Amino acid sequence: MADKGSTQAADWHPDMDFQEHERTYEGFLVFAKWGVIVPCVILIGMAYFLV
Repeated sequence: MADKGSTQAADWHPDMDFQEHERTYEGFLVFAKWGVIVPCVILIGMAYFLV
């Protein structure tokens, strides 16, 4: 089975930009969070104002 331990920057290939990877992942998490929050707020607003 695959090792599921945490990876450190030292484990990566030298050509990989670990800081850029971390920045991109953080951006993805922010986008995913707001991508869930905004539709929920819209649906709650529709339920309140249209019913």
